[in-house]
Order: sequence, then structure tokens, then C-alpha cells
Amino acid sequence: MSALASAAIADNPWLAASVRIADVVTEFAGVATYYLQFDEPARATSYGYAPGQFNMLYVPGVGEIAISISGGLASREGLAHTVRVAGNVTQSLARLGKGDSLALRGPYGSAWPLDETRDADIVLVAGGIGLAPLRAVVEARLDGPSPRASTTLLYGARSPDVLLYDREFAGWTGRGLHLQCTVDRPHRLWVGHVGAVPLLVDRLSGIAPANCALFLCGPEVMMRYSVRSALARGVRKEQIWVSLERNMQCAVGLCGHCQLGPAFVCQDGPVFRYDKIEPYLDVEDL
Repeated sequence: MSALASAAIADNPWLAASVRIADVVTEFAGVATYYLQFDEPARATSYGYAPGQFNMLYVPGVGEIAISISGGLASREGLAHTVRVAGNVTQSLARLGKGDSLALRGPYGSAWPLDETRDADIVLVAGGIGLAPLRAVVEARLDGPSPRASTTLLYGARSPDVLLYDREFAGWTGRGLHLQCTVDRPHRLWVGHVGAVPLLVDRLSGIAPANCALFLCGPEVMMRYSVRSALARGVRKEQIWVSLERNMQCAVGLCGHCQLGPAFVCQDGPVFRYDKIEPYLDVEDL
């Protein structure tokens, strides 16, 4: 690909770039993380994203799907995308392996407000595979300049065997992350919390409501009750951000599939400040 072609892809949201799977890490049954590298070095150099954004991954002859960027770099180990097998595109992606090719366009959407909350105590609240869009936040906070505030992750899953990225937990906590995990169904060796994620918000100590920010991603019912718990503790709605999942097909706000009230999740989201999107989360079928 020529430099001119690479520039055209960067300027045109409809044009996809060729990428190769540098590695595949199986997280647990039905979920894997794909590390993608651009075939064209110039595209790898020009590509940049902010935590919270997503890419459209295209499997030739099958279709494309919106997948959050879960960290990594385009030029080294690869851009990480954690994928759960759920439909035709993800099933086809699951049949690909290291060295196989697909196409990528992006990044798209809004990002977590890391600059705005640089000096705040950040509390990340995740459920299930909802940890994927927050993994890049963990990387940014732990790999950046030493923050003057804390970073806490409250994370829940159905059972210990489906905790996402659990192999990375020790490294995260060793670099300063405060981590609490909970599961719905523990096994006999589990020594962590048991119960729903909002209970971790209820029990959280050492955080001053006036100087904190909450980033939430996961099932909407989990986010709804976690927000309720945070509000009860004095956190304002303006200090809370949520990442929403909708049927994003075009990624540029044209097809209308991801419309939520007056917003398009692909273009105005997927990260929204809670007070801005709350009225539409209460409307059935939106």
C-alpha cells in the first residue's frame, strides 16, 4: 500500500486497512483477545486511539462488527480486541488464528475522560466482558506519569473461571491498582467477594465523593444499580460515565441502528456522561 493510500484510509471512515493477527489469547470458553498489527507500516505509525473508542473489524465475505479497543499498540504487540463469540462475524473470527488477515476501520466514538479526571480518584466498575473497554484505562493510568490520585477496579463475573484478564491482576495490583473482585457462583477455593457488583460500590472505602470519578461498563442492569449505589454515597451524576453497547453497523451515525434518544451510540458514544444519557436509559425499547 502506498503512503497516499494510507493517508486516504486515515481520512475516509469508510475505507478499511489490512491487518494481520499477531497473536490470539484465549481468555475462557467463547472469549479470546486478538492482537492486530497493520500490514502497512505507515498506517501503524499514523494510527492512534483513546481508551473507550472502538474499531470495526471486517472478516472478508462475512461482515464486520464493532469491537472495543482493549489496549495495546499498533506497532508492537498489536492492538487488543477482546471478542465474545455471539454471531456470524464473531464465529468466523474465532476460526482465524495467528498470521491470518482481516480488515479494520476506525477508531470511532467517544473516549473515557482521562484528561478531565487526571487528578481524581477513578473507580472503574465492570461486569463480565465489560472489563474489555476499561482495560485501556488501567493501562493508561498505570503506565502514565505517577498519578496524584488512586485507581480502583471493582469487577464482577458469573464465576471465577470467567474472570477476564485474571492473569494480569497481579501485575496491575503490583503497580498500584486497587482491585476487588466478586462472583455470583464461587467454587470452594474462591476467597473473594460473592454477590453483585453494586455491593462492591456500597462497601468501597477510602474514596472521597467530591474528588472521584466512576467509569462503568457491563450489563445495563449492573450499571444502573451501581450508579444508584454511587449516588447514595454522595457522588454526583456529573462524575459518572458509562459505556453503552448497541447494534453499531456503520460507525459514523448514518444507518440509525444504534440510535438512543437523540444520540447515536457509535458517534456520540459509546462513552456518555451519565447525566446526559440517563433520561433515555429509562425509556423501554431504546
